[in-house]
Amino acid sequence: MRRFFQNRWAVILAGGDGVRLRSLTRFVSGDERPKQFCPLLGGRTLLTRTKERVSCAVSEDRTLFVVLSSHEPFYRDELQHVRSERILAQPANRGTLPAILWSLLSIRKRDPDAVVGFFPSDHHYAEEDRFLAGIDLAFDAALSHGSVVLVGAAARYAAPDYGWIEAEAHISDATGVLRVKRFWEKPSLHVAQQLLERGCIWNTFVMLGRVEAFLDLIQAAEPEIFEMFHRVFESSAGDKNQSFAAAKLDTLYQRLNSADFSNQVLSRTRPNTLGVFSLGDVGWTDLGDPGRVMTLAAGAGMPELWNARWGQHALSGTN
Repeated sequence: MRRFFQNRWAVILAGGDGVRLRSLTRFVSGDERPKQFCPLLGGRTLLTRTKERVSCAVSEDRTLFVVLSSHEPFYRDELQHVRSERILAQPANRGTLPAILWSLLSIRKRDPDAVVGFFPSDHHYAEEDRFLAGIDLAFDAALSHGSVVLVGAAARYAAPDYGWIEAEAHISDATGVLRVKRFWEKPSLHVAQQLLERGCIWNTFVMLGRVEAFLDLIQAAEPEIFEMFHRVFESSAGDKNQSFAAAKLDTLYQRLNSADFSNQVLSRTRPNTLGVFSLGDVGWTDLGDPGRVMTLAAGAGMPELWNARWGQHALSGTN
């Protein structure tokens, strides 16, 4: 049985709209559900797969789910046994920064000493045991390292649609954490080939760190957004009326523009103040692209007719 530590927390990010895969998910499920609520690889949905994977590293009662209120019909059954305070239902999709900030402030209220891991709900790992062993080490590293630790995976090919991390050579400590030298977000194919040859790694967007370390980064990079959320949380601290507190968040989200954590926080943070922990080759794939989904589906032995019908469906442009 895997070990759990009292201050470990997890946040599963499941509030995306899944626009790029909309035709595929509509074809598979017959409705407008985003990819995280769809059994794209057969059987369980991507959210359930993520939930089960994370539960091997973090206690379920310290795992939060960030979703959208409008997606409630799609996650209602899937999260029916999750306590309501662990489901953060955003009134609108305003990008990853508000989703991450809201979850951090929620966790800090419950556990100021928390070490938090963020896990997107659209990932696949061919070698889950190796992934989980690496996450155990990454949690330990984040606890002792002090800074936010980004989790990378060994690059298997020159992917121009992935984010890449270039680490500082020979700068490490006993935890195995390297210093980030530079981020490369969706480089050209030529640059991606150079990054592959230099041994750079893919950025999985799995991140771990003390709750205060994350909040310090956000406050420094986006002080206005930080203060907006902080004021709402402070003013709602004594609210016994949950509807009133929810109304404050609704008002806040109406005022927000979309904000991306990578572009507006990580890119404005001095790279060498961030750590990076490489999982090695765990067979990581971001399921945000139809081509990658179909490649995995074919490799998993899904019915050839399914693949053929989807291929015809996609080529015909049917919506």
